[in-house]
Amino acid sequence: MGYEFDSQIEVLHEGGGRYSVDLAAGWLVGGGINGGYLLAVLGNALRAHLPGKPDPLAVSAHYLSASIPGPAAVRVDVRREGGSVATAAVELVQGDDVRITALATYGDFDRLGDDVRTTARQPEMPAVEDCVPNTVAPAEVRKFAPLMDRFEMRFHPGQVGWAVGKPSGNGVLSAWFRLIDGREPDPISLLMVVDSLPPVTFELGMPGWAPTLELTAHVRAKPAPGWLLVRHESRNVAGGMFEEDCEVWDSAGRLVAQSRQLARQPR
Repeated sequence: MGYEFDSQIEVLHEGGGRYSVDLAAGWLVGGGINGGYLLAVLGNALRAHLPGKPDPLAVSAHYLSASIPGPAAVRVDVRREGGSVATAAVELVQGDDVRITALATYGDFDRLGDDVRTTARQPEMPAVEDCVPNTVAPAEVRKFAPLMDRFEMRFHPGQVGWAVGKPSGNGVLSAWFRLIDGREPDPISLLMVVDSLPPVTFELGMPGWAPTLELTAHVRAKPAPGWLLVRHESRNVAGGMFEEDCEVWDSAGRLVAQSRQLARQPR
């Protein structure tokens, strides 16, 4: 039996650098489909198109318009094929509209090595069983973001004031994370994980849909099985936009992915 996530990012090769995909309605949030899920769809097409280099190392995507559930096309254009890494441009298209345009570098962690070192410190986090599950999110939040049914999240109990109308104003959200059906994390799923939590602006007292303008993700290593620890932080709101920095730590205590995105401030 296959996993839900794999079926929802599955792409079909149509020839050349073109792939077809059916974008799943279960990843809707606000006025469009979640940007992390879409990044994983692009990542899966790139993996299919770059044999021998299955792992995303760096992906920088610009979101031009909101994607909707249903048929879409992914177009891949390899810009450089090297011995250990390859770089390709990729687009997600629906009808006549380019939804996302991105540039990505891929490699193979099995060949590149798995030496993960950082001076960053893993965020302090209560045990999974002592954190607040996403299943207790207010009904209006779950209706606004049905993608929350795709995974389990256990939020830091000191960072859920937004859920009861008492945001902290600190601009930090942390949660334990895993996919709902037990699928273990891998480099492709990390492209989704970096955009999986509610917008960090919720804890700034600004709830609502926050459309992504640009998202750059760096994947550092294959994650160990088990819960991931995801932390989002924002330090700046300006010009109707905010930045959101993300760290993803695996169950072995390694920093396996990072991202920064620029998004519109919720209205």
